[in-house]
Amino acid sequence: MEAAKLTVGLVYGGKSGEHEVSLQTAFAVMNAFDYSKYEIVPFYITKQGLWKIGETLGAPYSGIEQLKLPDASEDMNAALGAVFSGLTGGESAIDVMFPLLHGTYGEDGTIQGLFEMANIPYIGAGVLASSAGMDKVVMKKLFAEAGLDQCEYYYFNLSSWKYRSHELIISMEDKLGYPVFVKPANLGSSVGISKAVDKESLIKAVDFAFRYDTKVIVEEFIDAREVEVSVLGNDEPEASVPGEIVSSGEYYDYAAKYTDGKSQMLIPAPVDPEVADRLRESALSAFRAIEGSGITRADFFLRRSDGKILINEVNTMPGFTPFSMYPLLWRETGLSYAALLDRMIELALERYRFRQSLKFDNE
Repeated sequence: MEAAKLTVGLVYGGKSGEHEVSLQTAFAVMNAFDYSKYEIVPFYITKQGLWKIGETLGAPYSGIEQLKLPDASEDMNAALGAVFSGLTGGESAIDVMFPLLHGTYGEDGTIQGLFEMANIPYIGAGVLASSAGMDKVVMKKLFAEAGLDQCEYYYFNLSSWKYRSHELIISMEDKLGYPVFVKPANLGSSVGISKAVDKESLIKAVDFAFRYDTKVIVEEFIDAREVEVSVLGNDEPEASVPGEIVSSGEYYDYAAKYTDGKSQMLIPAPVDPEVADRLRESALSAFRAIEGSGITRADFFLRRSDGKILINEVNTMPGFTPFSMYPLLWRETGLSYAALLDRMIELALERYRFRQSLKFDNE
């Protein structure tokens, strides 16, 4: 007897500045699924935050514009009803949700909380790890607690910048010097990031970053190689071989990541075996520091002056575009794209079953 197919809900788009990246990821994932095992239900969230639900698919879309579900109505009640039906006396039409949302309103614990309330399995990190992994300041504090080396940084909110900018600039110049990188604290894919080389460009960079978040982090410049490691698992995570990014630009910005296709990915990274082992162990430490589960990509600096490994950040929902490092690292480690998706779904269902065994009352 043929095994029943699992129905996977793909959620993509979203309100963040990474909307288009999410579409690229969703298209790549949709085309990588084994449709003899899975059926796909697309959930598109517009830039305005409206939900659309598409028909159940037994084959991928042929073009990325189809992901916007042009023939579907913007009916949040219908879309969320498909998710929450298990709580209203019916049987959920979705076996597992796959949030392919990058940045705020998707990678930051918000949609993970929705799935927890709906009591439905979902792929990737939980609420805590997602929110901690999105906030670069909280993330760095957890890394420090775990004993992971990292660059010097400075952070502040919009109110502080508004009323104390002169004082903050002096403090940053004293602590970090120039050049520095200025980033929104809660965004990924290098959106909103600028390099500042003096006071004037620092002010412009901070003002630009505040377009995307109410908290900004400023980091010292590190002359380093950029190396990434993929992590997969729940309580017993595994780390992939490391890979090195050689950016097509001055630094690994949005264009270098997603649009020009000219950045090089050296997989495996040309590092000594001992360094590769330390990178993998540091990636697992970072994963545990944020209470990770499912998937995470850990990004490191390998400082050129002394070879020191510095953790930069983790990404709890890494991209799956044709230029994305996460699936490529696992392919080099021996896990194909399709097998990786299978494993991610297994981990989601494993975590769900475990959580169902827990008690949440005093009875």
